[in-house]
Amino acid sequence: MDIIIHKEYGFEGDGRMKYLKAIKDDADRIYELGQQTILTIYPRYYPKKVVDFFCDLHNKQSILEDIENGYVGMLIEQGHIVGTGSYRGNHITRVYVLPKFQRRGYGSYIMNCLEREIAKNNNSVYLESSLSACRLYESRGYKTIKHEEYVVDDNTVLIYEVMEKCISVNNSFINYDGKCFRVQKNTEDGEVNDEPFFLYHQKEDIVWASYHGGMVKKGFLLGTVSNNGEMNFYYQHINDKKQLRIGKCHSVPYILENGKIQLHESWEWLDMKKTKGSSIIVEQ
Repeated sequence: MDIIIHKEYGFEGDGRMKYLKAIKDDADRIYELGQQTILTIYPRYYPKKVVDFFCDLHNKQSILEDIENGYVGMLIEQGHIVGTGSYRGNHITRVYVLPKFQRRGYGSYIMNCLEREIAKNNNSVYLESSLSACRLYESRGYKTIKHEEYVVDDNTVLIYEVMEKCISVNNSFINYDGKCFRVQKNTEDGEVNDEPFFLYHQKEDIVWASYHGGMVKKGFLLGTVSNNGEMNFYYQHINDKKQLRIGKCHSVPYILENGKIQLHESWEWLDMKKTKGSSIIVEQ
């Protein structure tokens, strides 16, 4: 796997940054990257015994075994490893970015690469989230499906979240420009039903749409689309009570047997109750 970062992923690539499949000779550097990240970030969230547990979990031997099985990738910038990610089947593990390189979008890019590989054979992906990473995964459309406990010792219990996300198996190019959608299914706190009509437009990686009908008098959304058709956008509308509602949404496309696009969406209100929900909309 040799994936060069292109401008459409949000990086001004100059050819010096790549996401590569790790080999045995990389094991020491990947191990050191993981240990440094754990020892720097995790003490902010966990007691020392839990930090030690994570250090032991991601030991050099387990990393070497995963490399030999072809599960490990690494993000290279100017010849240096700045991040790593692993997966087995549809399970993502060990996603780390060196502390000084965090908050630059590198973790999101590694996740894009992992999800794209997993989507070749699966329609969902799951992971175990540390406390420090929950917000990142939620912003990518992951939902907590259960809470787990691991007894570190008699006095320490690690509680973590197992999170899951639907992904599109079909990676063919999708362009939303001029496409129309109606809601097929929505959860209780949503304000759109099967009446609102969505008209999408797209230019490069920017998408926008207008919508109206039912409780919605007038609405607009604006966001970005990735190379596999997944969208992240903000929406706002005026409802029949003359209230201005604002929220954000992550949308995953599926291609139906008739060739139409079906969007599975995870949304969250950013005003009033700040509740969350999901919906399915389908191309007309």
